[in-house]
Amino acid sequence: MIELSPWTIRSENTAVARAALASALQSAHVLVTSPNAARALRDLCAADARAAAPSLPRPPQRDGQAWYAVGSGTAQALAESGIVGVRWPERMDSEGLLALPGLQRFDAGEAVGLLTAPGGRGVIAPTLAARGAQVRRADIYRREPARLDRFMVARLSQARAPLLLALSSGEALQRVLAQLPPPAAARLREAKVSAASERLAQSAREAGFADVGVAAGPGARELLAPLARGDRG
Repeated sequence: MIELSPWTIRSENTAVARAALASALQSAHVLVTSPNAARALRDLCAADARAAAPSLPRPPQRDGQAWYAVGSGTAQALAESGIVGVRWPERMDSEGLLALPGLQRFDAGEAVGLLTAPGGRGVIAPTLAARGAQVRRADIYRREPARLDRFMVARLSQARAPLLLALSSGEALQRVLAQLPPPAAARLREAKVSAASERLAQSAREAGFADVGVAAGPGARELLAPLARGDRG
């Protein structure tokens, strides 16, 4: 396994983030966009409120509140914080989430809390707003740029076996390629890509990858399925 992550993840336990989260948690519907967002929710609710007001409910789920996750991994992370009845789509991405029956239309002023991070494509909030929702966005964690691990870059450069690239973020791919020395980037582009969506598959093609496929979903099991079939080492 060669891990090439250009990010470090940090929960945003600040007064601004906590206030936005407190508002989002008052909504009739709450959407959580990633396992990182679910873990940040846990961190902020468990933190000492004296360090950063306002205080947050524990557990964060209210009676009658509908919770949605972008995928099964996010739902599992929420369950570990005591949130029950979370709904997630079979197609585990933004489009799949937005296709869920409970998110198709909203009464005037009906609130939807969106627990996420800055950046990304941003299709969820405008789509919900177009359907009548009052979107209460809370950016509760942050992806901070980080240098690639030099040991992992060396492993990539020296790899002789066929490679499989599990691709779940187009922005991360761009940042990885920008940091890699040309020989390592050329070696990475020889990999077979297992992309979490057709959009990501197209991003990989545009980045110079020739052998690109779309996985059944964004989870680790789906992304790594070609390994189980013996497609790549």
